[in-house]
Amino acid sequence: MKILVVGGGGREHSIACALARNPRTEIFSVMAKRNIGIALLSKKILSAKETDTAKIVGFAKETGTEYAFIGPEAPLEAGIVDALEAAGVACIGPTRAAARLETDKAFCRELMERQGIEGCPKYRVFYNTEEAGAFIRESEGDLAIKPIGLTGGKGVRIMGEQIDREGAIAYARTLGAGVVLEERLIGEEFTLQAFVDGNHLIPMPLVQDHKRAFEGDTGPNTGGMGSYSMPDHRLPFVTDGEYQKAIGIMRSIVAAIERTGQPYKGILYGQFMNTAKGPKVIEFNARFGDPEAMNVLSLLTSDLSEIVQRIVEGTLRITDAVFEQRATVCKYLVPEGYPDSPRTGLPVSIGDHPDTLLYYANIEEKNGSLSTLSSRTLAFVGKGESLEVAERAAERAASSVWGGVRHRRDIGTRTLLDKRIAHMKELR
Repeated sequence: MKILVVGGGGREHSIACALARNPRTEIFSVMAKRNIGIALLSKKILSAKETDTAKIVGFAKETGTEYAFIGPEAPLEAGIVDALEAAGVACIGPTRAAARLETDKAFCRELMERQGIEGCPKYRVFYNTEEAGAFIRESEGDLAIKPIGLTGGKGVRIMGEQIDREGAIAYARTLGAGVVLEERLIGEEFTLQAFVDGNHLIPMPLVQDHKRAFEGDTGPNTGGMGSYSMPDHRLPFVTDGEYQKAIGIMRSIVAAIERTGQPYKGILYGQFMNTAKGPKVIEFNARFGDPEAMNVLSLLTSDLSEIVQRIVEGTLRITDAVFEQRATVCKYLVPEGYPDSPRTGLPVSIGDHPDTLLYYANIEEKNGSLSTLSSRTLAFVGKGESLEVAERAAERAASSVWGGVRHRRDIGTRTLLDKRIAHMKELR
């Protein structure tokens, strides 16, 4: 079985690792920057932009790949799935039209409203920045200001938390292509990811990501500094009823996309805010999260290659995706100065990291030496019978790295989790 992995980040390294557990799977890869972990697992590599659909299709034909697993969002927006499938390569990832669920926030909100799907916050879409500014000025409560298109998880600004009203107006004016203004949601975020074959949806363990750059959830937003999951695959501040409601919302959005004439196949990522009134949708992503993919794929005991086949065939069963009943903690190491002014070319040395999984991301190897690039460098995932065991393993491994990198030591700690639980109790 030949599978092409598109993308070169930590998420894609975890996908490649999961696929490589099947010795009969041959992995081919496409990445703009060489990921040393993926390279070790790949039979052949194409060095190209992940949005260069013509080159990727040509590479797929040349290597005879049967399937493609699309990691990042940009190739989905560029229509990589449409191009590959037209060339006879089945894809784990939605078509360009179906991927609008992520790539066009206005489309997503309007679809949810039109189809009566639960969990949609109050929102307004503006294509005129002056009108958006006037709405912000006249609004009574705080708002989330969101660009309509892709921003790598870093484009949202929250009034009352990151910026004041005048700052929100100024920011909206910079988003000339369009802006979505939403009510500010108060609660605790969680991520629900699922395998989807167009009809069947198989949920994965719940994960909580940490976007803020610094400990204590301070600083600017990032692509994600780390994440954790619990042994029971739930989160202690999400009730059974809230969990089932989130799954119901995910199923409803898949059905809504199918009614547009574009069956949704691949990975569906739901980012939810658990509020006093239950889960609300922050956003949907049309692919695995990074770092959340590392948590769930590190627990997957099923054959990911077989899941790929079943998604393509439309025969996915709940028994096809089995996950260990263990906790995970993922800690990302990032360059000094990240995210605003990341320092590149700083040496990095990795120490002993027993009882953890290492996933490479944006790191360069030259003459046997490692150095930082401009984005997140590498990640460790610790697993354990409890959150504490998993966190200790991940922290030991992250602390063993020497060089121009740092990480958030508080991710996965009981202290931080207890704050989340107390916050939800207070809201309820």
